[in-house]
Amino acid sequence: MQTNSTAAPELAALKVEGLTRSAFLVRGTLAAGAAYGLGAVGPYVSRAMAQAGGDIDIVNFALTLEYLEAAFYQEAGTKVSGLDGETAKLVKELGENEQEHVDALIAAAKQLGGTPAPKPGVDFGQSFASKDAFLKTAVTFEDTGVSAYNGAAPSIKSPDILTAAGSIVQIEARHAALVRLLAGENPAPDAFDKVLDMPAVLEAVKPFIKA
Repeated sequence: MQTNSTAAPELAALKVEGLTRSAFLVRGTLAAGAAYGLGAVGPYVSRAMAQAGGDIDIVNFALTLEYLEAAFYQEAGTKVSGLDGETAKLVKELGENEQEHVDALIAAAKQLGGTPAPKPGVDFGQSFASKDAFLKTAVTFEDTGVSAYNGAAPSIKSPDILTAAGSIVQIEARHAALVRLLAGENPAPDAFDKVLDMPAVLEAVKPFIKA
């Protein structure tokens, strides 16, 4: 199968800076989505999490994703021009939700006796150039988050962590529906998440997971 680098160009433009394992996993997740579309994210995360060190790795992976989403909406609130009052209010609320997810996952990492992943550097490219560009990236980003949580869930051992992840992914799915509506898209286009075979996914993300 040939790599299709335009499957999700919004993801291809995002840059994550960090040397932690969770940062590399997030890079691989974004690369999988960029190369093959969002159907590649869940299978890639499932395979990566199966090889991870346990619940703390999963929590830190989710924490790194939430750092990115929180930063995305915080930056959008100050950098995107042309947002009407209701949209600006929603962007603020989504950013606050994501920050609460960050705080909860930091607490979860500590509860597990681990060290929370540090906040990575991030570059969102041209995502804030216009309202349309922002909404397009927001849709892709939220859909990616939902797929990533779904991919990680089967590897979680702790009932408490699984419950926490389940409560977060439900909110992420609502976020995805909200931004889809704002973008004029179908909030629930499919009855089930699409998946891609693992060899194709791994081929797409191989350059991004060297450490």
